[in-house]
Amino acid sequence: MMKIGKPEYMQKAAALSHDEQQRILSRMTGKLPKRLIKEKLSIDEAIAIQLEIEEEQLEEWRKNWDKIRKQDSAKEPKASAKPVAKTAASKPVAATKTAKSATTTPAPVKPAAAKPKKTTKATS
Repeated sequence: MMKIGKPEYMQKAAALSHDEQQRILSRMTGKLPKRLIKEKLSIDEAIAIQLEIEEEQLEEWRKNWDKIRKQDSAKEPKASAKPVAKTAASKPVAATKTAKSATTTPAPVKPAAAKPKKTTKATS
């Protein structure tokens, strides 16, 4: 049986309104709702465990998000220097593309698809 790590979660669970308790109960996954149904846990204990699980998941999400932000901020200075170099290099390329498009011949036009044959209904 899962134990509640911090007693503050039991206090939070007891202080919730009925609607708030129902919202938290609806978010339970895994073995926790089964234990609640089998009456191995009280509603307050199940809610306290769910609150603890959600707090741990939120903390993990925040750590991962901070890690992503740091990686993006490290890439950002490098990325801002590259477009300046690409802009200068892209002007001659654009001029050659327009010159090529004027000298090429147009693509041949495909004929329209044939109409399907009409079938007659057989009467018996």
